Amino acid sequence: MRRGRATGVAASPPIGYAPFGLVTDPARLDLVRETVVTSHGTTVVHHAPPGGRSGRHRATVMLHGAAGSWTTWTPLLLAAREAAAVVTRPVLIDLPGWGDSPEPDPGLDVASAAAVVVEVAEVLGVTEFDLVGHSMGAFIALHLAATRPDLVLSVSVVSATSFSAIDAVSHPVRGLVALPAFTLLRAGFGLLPRASVRLLRGAARIGLLRPLSSPVFRHVERVPRSVLEAFVAELRPRGFLAASRSGRDYDATRWRGIDCDVAAVGGADDVFARPSDLDRLSTVVRHARTTLLDDCGHFAHVERPHETLRALGWVEG
Repeated sequence: MRRGRATGVAASPPIGYAPFGLVTDPARLDLVRETVVTSHGTTVVHHAPPGGRSGRHRATVMLHGAAGSWTTWTPLLLAAREAAAVVTRPVLIDLPGWGDSPEPDPGLDVASAAAVVVEVAEVLGVTEFDLVGHSMGAFIALHLAATRPDLVLSVSVVSATSFSAIDAVSHPVRGLVALPAFTLLRAGFGLLPRASVRLLRGAARIGLLRPLSSPVFRHVERVPRSVLEAFVAELRPRGFLAASRSGRDYDATRWRGIDCDVAAVGGADDVFARPSDLDRLSTVVRHARTTLLDDCGHFAHVERPHETLRALGWVEG
């Protein structure tokens, strides 16, 4: 993956808010669909075939967050195509329990999710990769970079649920103050997992799609409907709870051992993370480059895809 110069912690000038809807036809992005059976569940993968410019053994592995799937990365890939940015053999994974991948029992924790990524890479013949993670996927990416430095060449972190989320899961009362939206959603899913999904889907059907999605997007009225529909469809309590439990007492100091290139971007209006998380990341991973985007919520790669490309160093800023 081509890296540009570091952007540092700063706001980027706006280019256009949420300019792309989601792509659901993989052929539009020259991707093929494949199903991989792993030790932690069947996994659907959309990836560029090996060979040619895409390379064979190196790939850009992209990990969605909770309430996401492979399609959440398509606005960023469209922006990269528009900017002529080189993305080496993209591999977009639907982690078990999300997207088209069946739900495992039990749900995935961070270690199991990381193992799935490694197994998928092995099946595809990938021996080294650049990791890109959003939200929960960013947490998994950092964990993998710390535990499998032999495989991970670089990490791009987008709207990560990290330090504040770890604190909120470990200390829910403090979480109500620091991350109320995250803490209340987790509590609601824990109390009424099945009913909460029915209520969400029912509310979406009667015209409440945008109000339901408003906490995570800075300007929900400007977000394409395909993005909002996917967000609500992917709100899956068991997967969300399993992923969040991984944060309980997780020792993020292990990230000090990350030695590869790390770039992180977050939104100033993110309700699932705090701007201080970027500061803490740059303290733990001392060579990490961080950028805080103004006027942006929890989906930086969807809300501000061009600015995200610049912040991650995929294009020159």
